[in-house]
Amino acid sequence: MAGRIRDEDVALVRERSPIADVVGEYLQLRSAGGGSLKGLCPFHDEKSPSFNVTPARNLWYCFGCGEGGDVIAFVQRIEHLGFVEAVEHLARAAGIQLRYEQGGYVPRNEQGQRQRLVEAHRAAAEFYAEQLLSPQAQAGRRFLTERGFTRADAEHFGVGYAPGGWEALTAHLRKKGFTDKEIVLGGLASQGRRGPYDRFRGRLVWPVRDVTGEVVGFGARKLDPDDDGPKYLNTPETPLFKKGSLLYGLDLAKKEIARQRQAVVVEGYTDVMACHLAGVTTAIATCGTSFGEEHLKILRRLLLGRSEFGGEVVFTFDGDKAGRNAALRAFAEEHGFASETFVAVQPDGLDPCDLRVQRGDGAVRDLVAAKQPLYEFMIRSRFEGHNLDTPEGRLAALDAAAPIVASIRNAGVRKLYGVSLDRWLGIMDEEFVSRRVREHMRHAQHGGRPSPRPAASAQADHDPRDPSVQRERLALKLAVQHPLLCTEFDQLDAEMFTVEQHRSVFRLVQEQGGVAAVEDPARWAGQLREAARTDAQRAFLTQLAVEPIEVYGELDEHRAQEIIGTIRIHSINRQITNLKSRLGRLDPMAEAEEYQRVFAELMAVEQRKRMMRERFGGAV
Repeated sequence: MAGRIRDEDVALVRERSPIADVVGEYLQLRSAGGGSLKGLCPFHDEKSPSFNVTPARNLWYCFGCGEGGDVIAFVQRIEHLGFVEAVEHLARAAGIQLRYEQGGYVPRNEQGQRQRLVEAHRAAAEFYAEQLLSPQAQAGRRFLTERGFTRADAEHFGVGYAPGGWEALTAHLRKKGFTDKEIVLGGLASQGRRGPYDRFRGRLVWPVRDVTGEVVGFGARKLDPDDDGPKYLNTPETPLFKKGSLLYGLDLAKKEIARQRQAVVVEGYTDVMACHLAGVTTAIATCGTSFGEEHLKILRRLLLGRSEFGGEVVFTFDGDKAGRNAALRAFAEEHGFASETFVAVQPDGLDPCDLRVQRGDGAVRDLVAAKQPLYEFMIRSRFEGHNLDTPEGRLAALDAAAPIVASIRNAGVRKLYGVSLDRWLGIMDEEFVSRRVREHMRHAQHGGRPSPRPAASAQADHDPRDPSVQRERLALKLAVQHPLLCTEFDQLDAEMFTVEQHRSVFRLVQEQGGVAAVEDPARWAGQLREAARTDAQRAFLTQLAVEPIEVYGELDEHRAQEIIGTIRIHSINRQITNLKSRLGRLDPMAEAEEYQRVFAELMAVEQRKRMMRERFGGAV
C-alpha cells in the first residue's frame, strides 16, 4: 500500500480548495450577510436555503439537516468518497502532487478506484476525439455537418468517434496502464467469453460530464443503418455513471442557469449543442432516462429555490405524440413543481437541432421564448378527442380537464386557471366550471371519483393519456414481452394498479405462476392469451404483446426494474397523499391517539419510499 497521505499535504489541499468555489460547482450560493453564503442543501430536499458556507473558516453547515464540515467532508458526502479519495479528487483539481507516509508518489495501480475510473474516462474521451479525425469516421463527420455542426463545435463539446473494431479502445487503455477489470467496471467495455470488448463501436460519442466537468460516461449514436442495436446507447450504471442524477451539458450550462434563473430541458445531445450554439446557453438533457426527481433537485439548487428568487424550467418537446407524452411525464414527476415549469412545443415536430438547421439560430430562441405554462399545456391537452363545437363535447372536455385544475395547490392560481378553463372551452359560466373543479377536489381528498356526467358516460373509466396509466401499461408490456427482465414484477400487488383492466392482467400473470415461472419467453404471451377469461381481456393482452416498448436508450434489466419500481413508488405516493389528508382532518389535541397512529403510519410509508429511491438511485 502507498500509506497515508502526509498531514502537510492534506493541509495544503484544504488551503488551496476554497470552499465557496468547490461548493459552488454543485449549487448556487448567494450572500447571507456577515461574510457567509447560503444555498439549497444538496443533502436533503428543501425549498428555502438553510445550507450555509463560511469562506473565512472554509466550513459549511446545514441548519436544516445538521450536516456540516470542511471542504474535504463536503466532497466525501456529495461524491460518496472515502477520505483519501476525496483528498485525491481535490488535489488533482488544485494541481497538487500528493506524498504518502511510506515515501514516494502513489503508484498508478494503487490510486483510489474512483480516481482511476475518472482517468480512464478522460483517456477514453481523448481517444474518441482523436478518432473523429480518422478516415473511418467519415460517416460521423458527415452526420455532424448535416446537422450544422463544425469541427470547432465538435471539439467544444468533445464529440468523438468509436472505431468499429471490437477492442480498439480496450487495447488503447491497456497501453495506458488500465486493467481489464477497471475498463469493464467503468462501462467502457463489456465482458465477453473471450475477454472484454468495446461497448461502443462504429458510433459517434458524446462525453457525459458531471457538474464539476469530469467525464463519467458516454452517449453514443449509431451511424450504420444496418446496425441492429439501439439508436442511442449509453454507458450502463457504474460507480461513476448514475443516469438518474446526471444532466448532459450541465457543466457548460450551470453558470448561465444560475445567472439567467432558467434551465431549458431538451431531449438529446445534438439538441443541447444546437441550443447552446443558437444562444440558449442554459440547455441540458437527461442521459438515457426520463426527467425525474433527482434532476429536479439539482436544478432547484442551481436556481436557488426559484419560489424565493424567481426562475423557471422550460421543457422543449417535439410536437409529435412521443414529445407530448414526455411533457405529460414531466408533469407527473413532481406536481408541486409544475406552477414554475413551462413547455415549449414546436408544432411541426422539429427538434431544436433540426429547427436550427432549417430556420436558423433565431428560430431556436423563438421556440423557448414562446413557452407556455405547464398547467396550461396539461389542461389544453385534455381537450383532444372532444368536439368543442357541441355542448356535449365541451362538457366532456370540462370533465377531462377539471381534475388538472383541481390538483393545483395554490388557491389563487387554481381560481385563475378555472377562469381560463371556462374561457378556453367557451362555456361562459365561471361559477359552473368552478363548482365542477371543487367537486373534483372533494372527491380527490376522499380518495374517490366524481360521479360521471351523462355526456361523459360513454368514456372509459380512465384516461389513457394519464402518465400513471401509461406507466402501468408499460410495466405490463414489459411483463408480457420481456418476462426475464422483470424479476421484481411478481413483488407488485394488484392494488398498486389504478385501472381495473390492468389489475385483472396482473392477477392473470400471478395465476400463471408469475414471471418467475416463465421457461420459454417466446410462448409466454400465448400462454397468457389462452388463460384469458374474456375476449376483451384476450384482446388487451394481444395489444400488450405487440405494442412497441418506447424507452430512451437501451432496454436492459436495470431499466426494466426501474420502470417497475415506478409503480411501487407512485402507489406509495398515493398512500402518502391519503394519510396526509387524514392528518389534516384530525385534531391533534382532541384526537391525539388517532393522530399519532396515522402519523406513525405516514412515517413508515415515507421510510419505504426512501428505501425504494435509494435502491434505484433516485431514478424512480
